[in-house]
Amino acid sequence: MPYVSESGEFTRDQRYIATRITADGRDGYPVEPGRYRLVVSRACPWANRAIIVRRLLGLEDVLSMGVAGPTHDERSWTFDLDPGGRDPVLGIERLQEAFFRRFPDYDKGITVPAIVDVPTGQVVTNDFAQITLDLSLEWTEYHREGAPRLYPPELREEIDKVGEYVFKDVNNGVYRAGFAGSQEAYERAYHRLFDRLDELSDRLCRQRYLVGDTITEADVRLFTTLVRFDAVYHGHFKCNRSKLTEMPVLWAYARDLFQTPGFGDTIDFVHIKRHYYEVHRDINPTGIVPAGPELSGWLEEHGRERLGGRPFGDGSPPPPPKAGEEVPAL
Repeated sequence: MPYVSESGEFTRDQRYIATRITADGRDGYPVEPGRYRLVVSRACPWANRAIIVRRLLGLEDVLSMGVAGPTHDERSWTFDLDPGGRDPVLGIERLQEAFFRRFPDYDKGITVPAIVDVPTGQVVTNDFAQITLDLSLEWTEYHREGAPRLYPPELREEIDKVGEYVFKDVNNGVYRAGFAGSQEAYERAYHRLFDRLDELSDRLCRQRYLVGDTITEADVRLFTTLVRFDAVYHGHFKCNRSKLTEMPVLWAYARDLFQTPGFGDTIDFVHIKRHYYEVHRDINPTGIVPAGPELSGWLEEHGRERLGGRPFGDGSPPPPPKAGEEVPAL
């Protein structure tokens, strides 16, 4: 259950495992092909970031991926999509097992994305914000030829600045509205969210991407909230001033990214809707999953090329998803 203060404010537990996998192995976990498994759920926006970055950088053959089902109980995510309900590499039924193998008394959230050390079966980290940065910075030896520069040194300060307010007001902002425990807390979150979306629309009127003229970490972080907006946040979390499809600039920006290899081909709308509507019974007691919205609009022309920019800079698009990692086509 989410934590809600006496004033009705939703507060996210951000006590993540800060261990890092680095090129020099300074935390005891060196970058090593085949050693680690990225555990995700396609439903989760935080995990979706890692799925996208792994695809864009071409790390599929060196960092395997386990996909948990879209729903979970209070104990943890489960591998109910796999034969026998067990992850075929880790041999576990619940992600919780990997956390307890390293920390038997672990009392914080069992969250995705998480990276697990395959030889020991122990979780290494679930620090979602650092995971994607480290995939860009620490795994460079194994990036595919033509991999984009998602966190270039000359843009890091601005990427971090944009990422901070996108997290506070948008990524986490939808949750602050959805899980608010009072009318006042809800309305504060609601106005903060849409004020920031209006600012982002103004920014993206003038430039194709959030920072610089290519896709960066900042775009990945905003996209995973926008792509869930109409399917979940507009209704389920009461973020209903406007649908994404009613915000022309952001809708075109989101379609541009969705149609870029590595973005839309990681999105499973069935998993997304099932997770939010089935798991959050405090908000949706019946567990009924909406049949809509209509999704074909995601493939309509976006017209953002007129703003210039090159999605991958001097690089190239990633190849199609690996066999077994495809998502249903729209």
